Amino acid sequence: MIEKIKKDELKAKLEEERAILEEELNGIATKDPKNPENWQAKSDDTSEIEFRDDVAERLEELDDREAETLPLESRLHEVKSALTRINEGTYGLCNVCGQPIEVERLTANPAALTCKTHL
Repeated sequence: MIEKIKKDELKAKLEEERAILEEELNGIATKDPKNPENWQAKSDDTSEIEFRDDVAERLEELDDREAETLPLESRLHEVKSALTRINEGTYGLCNVCGQPIEVERLTANPAALTCKTHL
């Protein structure tokens, strides 16, 4: 089992990562009002469209932002899930076999769900 000092250290690391991810997402996306756990890419340019070419450029920019948003949102869900597991007392246990996840693995990826065997 993970000693309390190490668990507190990993929790702090996860909370820091959550804040960074949310800040990055706030720069390129907005929370979905229907589901605040999801993010929607937003356009950087909100000025009025004057030419048809502008529409294509804005759609391309929005596609690029969506491509940036998805991995950040996915990682944010992983981090939040790990923080929930810490609060529930199930953090550090492999989701497959239930055995403790190696400390080195958690140090490298504090949101890890499985031990090295079930990686």
